[in-house]
Amino acid sequence: MNALRPHLPEDFCHQTAQFILDNPGTTLIATGFYILSAGAAENDGPPGALALGRALQALDRRVVYVTDRYCVPLMRALGGSSAEVVDFPIADDETSRKFASDLLAQLSPSLLIAIERCGLTKDGTYLNMRSMDISPHTARLDHLFLQHSRSVGIGDGGNEIGMGTLARQVQEVPSLPNNPTTTPATHLVVCSVSNWGGYGLVAALSRLVGRNLLPSVDEELALIRHAVDFGAVEGMSGERKYVVDGYSLEENADILSRLHALLAEEGIGSG
Repeated sequence: MNALRPHLPEDFCHQTAQFILDNPGTTLIATGFYILSAGAAENDGPPGALALGRALQALDRRVVYVTDRYCVPLMRALGGSSAEVVDFPIADDETSRKFASDLLAQLSPSLLIAIERCGLTKDGTYLNMRSMDISPHTARLDHLFLQHSRSVGIGDGGNEIGMGTLARQVQEVPSLPNNPTTTPATHLVVCSVSNWGGYGLVAALSRLVGRNLLPSVDEELALIRHAVDFGAVEGMSGERKYVVDGYSLEENADILSRLHALLAEEGIGSG
């Protein structure tokens, strides 16, 4: 991700947060990455999606989460009974395009956000970081983003929706996919862990509105534990353990603590 950083604006997180604030209304948040070795959803993505969703709800936005059958139960378990979760069918392009069109017409979202959601390659397939085909297990949510003019993508590997904005640059980095997604986003947030990108974006929103919208460290660690207990797996190993993309709970807590400290230094509190 450090190799892609120079291809984005210096203040890309601030610009993305401002873009979100400039487009009030219903926001669709897409997440859920299928881990082939486990036959389950990854624990990176849903926690960050909920951090963003709850921040936007605190700003009086309607938030609708969109995923597929492998992640719908997880999002409902983590989000609670009040969370609106859409089950996007795993189907062919024509069916998926129509479902996306109908959903956009029904909800009239002002903005779409994807966080750790696998994106289509130029071949029309979904590939994980090992270049293994997960298309049979991945709903074609890209059709939402291809039919909407205002979107945000958050990714940490080059194969997530939104990373198509830098598809050529992704191919030039040896450690990233040589057949990345081609699905772009209006604004892109790159990060080492997609959850962290979600937290960073919430921190940027907090700075703009003068109110700390971040989840507490304890809340977020509890959410990650809940995700794993429910069946979500760590993406690199495919195992059910309290680790996200190779980072321990303590390391995840440190990132969130540092963002809270940054806001506190600027006199931004909760409330």
